[in-house]
Amino acid sequence: MEYIQEIRVLYSDTDSYGVVWHGAYTKWFEQARVELVEKLGLDLDTLEKNKILFPVVQMDIRYKSSAKMNERILIKTVITEIKPVSVTFEHIVSEKATGKIRVIAHTTIVVIDSETGKMFRKMPDELYNKFISGSSQEKI
Repeated sequence: MEYIQEIRVLYSDTDSYGVVWHGAYTKWFEQARVELVEKLGLDLDTLEKNKILFPVVQMDIRYKSSAKMNERILIKTVITEIKPVSVTFEHIVSEKATGKIRVIAHTTIVVIDSETGKMFRKMPDELYNKFISGSSQEKI
């Protein structure tokens, strides 16, 4: 399963060089991850009420070329790796008009108990199975 998000780069997304500020991408990646997780049938509000949170523990970003103001970009997000304690997403940012890749990023989340702040030794089977159903990865 993939989620594709279209963004119009706004003035507030750019820096003094007139290109997208590097931090703007992280906000877009979070939005894409949330949308993908919800497409899998996981309601983040319900999970939070059940004391389950998905903090980011790692993010690797490779900036290949700069997006500019008013450019239409696409952010394609897919699940690339699922482990018993973590899920990794890949985000590919490309210019809509040309398909030119701007950024490739990988974000890893873990599952924690919001009450204790501790990571689950193994994510609950219901969550794990939902993530597996949305990826091309075989069950571990």
